[in-house]
Amino acid sequence: MRRSIAAILAIPTLFNGLAMLLAGPRWYESVPGVTETGPFNPHFVQDIGIAFLVAGLALAARAWRPRYWPAAIAGAGFLAAHALLHLVLIAGGHSHHVAFDLLAVVLPSAIALYSAFPSPGESHA
Repeated sequence: MRRSIAAILAIPTLFNGLAMLLAGPRWYESVPGVTETGPFNPHFVQDIGIAFLVAGLALAARAWRPRYWPAAIAGAGFLAAHALLHLVLIAGGHSHHVAFDLLAVVLPSAIALYSAFPSPGESHA
């Protein structure tokens, strides 16, 4: 089941990374709250896009080969750290899109982290 969850979560994570790399300005304008963080910085958006792309590839690797779970933990670790930042912003009253942050950032990252860890009996590469 964890492999299936990883496969499902890999798709939007890969899509987000590709959107940031290939259509950064459009991504920047369409994601709630992003424009409130300052002016568009193409290099910064592309850097983060690469991180999302790598995280998505790591989750996809977990889905493809169960023994690649350590890579998935690294990818999900990025997503979890990103979610932790959003939780800090929510707790500090600095998020104007709390529902979006919780549903689109925090919840998927928690599920990704769960899916990355091995099930009983799984070993690593």
